[in-house]
Order: sequence, then structure tokens, then C-alpha cells
Amino acid sequence: MSPVTTDVLSRTAINVAETSLGTALTSTSELTPIDTGVVFTADEFYQAVALHHPIVRQATLLNQEAQAQVQLARGAFDPKLFSDYNRKNFGNTLYYDKWQSGLAVPILPGGLDVKMTYDRNTGKYLNPENNVPSSGLLAFGVSVPITQGLLIDARRNTLRQARLAVTMADADRLSLINKTLFDAAKRYWDWYLAHQQFRWTERGYQLAQTRFLAVRQRALIGDAAPIDTTEALITVQERELQVQKAAVDWQNARLNLTAFLWSSQDGSDPRPVDLPDGVVPQAALSGLANQAQYQELLSRAVQQHPDLIKLATKQQQLTIEERYRRSLLLPKMNVGASLLSRGPLSEADYAGSSPYGFQTDNHKISVDFAFPLFLRAERGKLRQVQLKNQQIQLERQQVSRDIAIDVQRAWNELVTLEQRLVTQQQTTVNQQRLVQAEVDKFQLGESSLFLVNSRETKLIDYQIKQEELRSKYQQALASLWYTAGFNLSTRY
Repeated sequence: MSPVTTDVLSRTAINVAETSLGTALTSTSELTPIDTGVVFTADEFYQAVALHHPIVRQATLLNQEAQAQVQLARGAFDPKLFSDYNRKNFGNTLYYDKWQSGLAVPILPGGLDVKMTYDRNTGKYLNPENNVPSSGLLAFGVSVPITQGLLIDARRNTLRQARLAVTMADADRLSLINKTLFDAAKRYWDWYLAHQQFRWTERGYQLAQTRFLAVRQRALIGDAAPIDTTEALITVQERELQVQKAAVDWQNARLNLTAFLWSSQDGSDPRPVDLPDGVVPQAALSGLANQAQYQELLSRAVQQHPDLIKLATKQQQLTIEERYRRSLLLPKMNVGASLLSRGPLSEADYAGSSPYGFQTDNHKISVDFAFPLFLRAERGKLRQVQLKNQQIQLERQQVSRDIAIDVQRAWNELVTLEQRLVTQQQTTVNQQRLVQAEVDKFQLGESSLFLVNSRETKLIDYQIKQEELRSKYQQALASLWYTAGFNLSTRY
């Protein structure tokens, strides 16, 4: 084989390598799947995290805990059976034998308490006020707060605030889910970037190997200086180191992504799941948000952000607390009235129309009255609640403003990244032209291997930079939704 033929073959090998690089760069700049492996899309990942991640499961427990608190507050209105028995016997003398049983039923509206009792008392030294018919005494009555406690009391105050606490717990649940999915989104696109870095450094390494073999062949036939093979070998070694580092980064990114992968069936406890080999991320798209979507997101953020919902609910709780504290400034007066009747187990026939039956003449009335003269404790507590309400109102205004600014800042970052990505894509295309031009000059003997390698290295760096901007764009999109109080799994 003549030197001319060998030179043509070696330069053709280099030309084929450079052309394959250009074809690869062109294909990956299109919005197509980045690999032939099984694509694990971002939406599939978000849905898996939202369904199975332990922190998301933990977030659902917050709402259940708040519901349990409501049930606890409702317990103050549970009907209660009670019985009280006292007996004293000394020196063969029965001093007293007292037994009272009954049912107390709190009524939620109005703060009423309905009470039904049965008393049966005997004994030689029984207090006269405890004397009852031999068959016992039945009583059916009601206790009504006239002033303090008529519209609101401690029981109703606790119940109403517990109901509002469910809304606060739901806001906490959303915040926790949003934070988890935001962290998951960052890990996914870090995985995407690490995968792309590995692909491009590996491709550069393969091209450097191809070029090294071609240069060595030329050196063997005397068409190239032996030092050129050393330069080509150094390029191979440098890119091999880059491939090794990129491979480690990719494996670590896979591990970080795997930390968010869990599986659970039929309500069982979540179990960790490993990411299968051969699974690759989806292609990174851009232009996923427009001005109209941004305005809608901003409007929703200042109305539905979990932090604002929590503050608004806290204000409602303080408003209820303030009503309760105001009611404590009123005099405390409870009126109780009961109708009385002898027990139905007497020897005489029992009839409601008898003089000892349930009639208005057979009654018991009680009035309880109390009023602190200075009301210092009540007025002090009321003032504390009012000041706390004012603090929450001011905090709510500030948080609303901060959320709006954060959303605008996230939007600006997203728009800037999209513009930078367009510029970087153009730069990459131009660099690809420079590489091709340098290869053409090298084929004509007007360039050197050093310049070809430099142009090619710069092109790979630009391509990796382009993928880095795509990754940052997706993370900025996730940040926009997270800042607005939502997550990417619910954006559609």
C-alpha cells in the first residue's frame, strides 16, 4: 500500500470519526428520547413518589391526627352515665345510705345540659335535705347559662378550633408533600445531567481512541511524526479520566434518585426499591411555561399557598378565641330547673297526675352567680389574644408579599434560563461548524491534531453545558411550582 493511500485512509478514518460526532450532536439537540434504554419519565417518577414515599405517607397522618383532635373535642359533649353510692354504718346503726344515679346530656347549641337523676336515700342520721320517698326520687332538669357561656363556652371554643385545625393540618400536609416532590425533582434532573455528562464524555473518549488509532497507523508508515501519537494518547487518557469521573457521578446520581423510590401494596408499609439497570431519564424539554400560566400561578399562589392558608386559619382560630374571651367578661349566671317525681316502684299506683308525679309544683330551682370585680385576668387574656391576632395579620401580609416576590423571582430565573439555553444551543451549533471546518482543514494538511482536539473538546464542553442548562431549567420549573405552593405532579 502506497503512502498516499495510507494517508487517505487515515484521514478518512478521522473524517468518519468527526462526522459521527457531528451527527450525534445534531441528533441529541432534537427533542427525542436520549437513549434506547427504558425511559423513566419525570411524571412517572413524581407519581411514584406521591403514592409510595414514606414522608408523603407521614403527611397524610397529619390530617388524621387533626381529625382525632376533633373527635377528642367532641367528647366534651358525650352523654354520661353516672352513679354515686355512700353508706355509713357504725355501732349497729345505719347513719345513712345514699345512692344517686343518672344521665347527663350536654346539648351543643346553646350550651345546655340536660340531666336525669334517680335518688334513693335512707338512714337514721340522714340530712333532711336528702330525704326522699321510700321508692326514691326522680328528677328531670336542665341547666342553662344565662349570660356567660350562652353563645360560646370552653367546650364549643375547643371544638370549633379543633375543626379549623384540620384545615391547618391539611396545609401542613401539602407543604410536606410539595417539599418532598421538589427535592425529588431536583434529584431526577441531577440524574439526567449526570447521565448526559457520562454519554458525552464517553463519546468523546471513543472518538479520541479512533483518532489515536488513525494517527498511530500514520506514524507506523512514516506519514506522521511519532510525537503526534503521544499527543493523541494524552487526549485519550484525559478523556478516560473524564469518563471515569462521569461514571461515578452518574452512579451517585442514581443512588440519590433511588432514595425516593419506594413501593407499597394494599396499604402495607413502604419498601425501598432499586432503580433497574438500563433505565434512563427522559429528554429535557423547554418552553413549558408561558406568561399566561405564570399570571395564573401567581394569582393562585397569593390565595392558595399552604403558608397563607395556615395563617388565615390561625386568624380564624384567634377570632373564635377572642369571642370566647369576651364572653368571660360577662357575669357568670347559670339557672337550673328540675321537675321531681317519686320513684315508680312505690306500693301505690304510679301515675303522672298524682301529687307526687312530674308537675310544676314538684320542682327544684337553682341559680349560680359569680362575677370578678376587677376582671384583670379576663381582660389581660383578651388583650393577649387581640395582640396575637394583629401579629398574625401583619405576618400574613408579609408572607403574601414574600410569596409573590419569590414566585416572580423564580419566573425570572426560568425565563433567563430559557434564553440562555437558546443561546447555548446556537453556540453549540456554531462550535460544531468550527469542528467540521477544522477537520476539513486537517484533511487538506492546513491544520494540526492539536487544533482538532481542542475544537472537539470545546464542542463536548458546550454540549455538556447545554445539558446542564436544560437540567437547571427543569429544576427552575419545579422551583416555580414549589414557591407558588404547588408541585409538578398536580400541574396538569
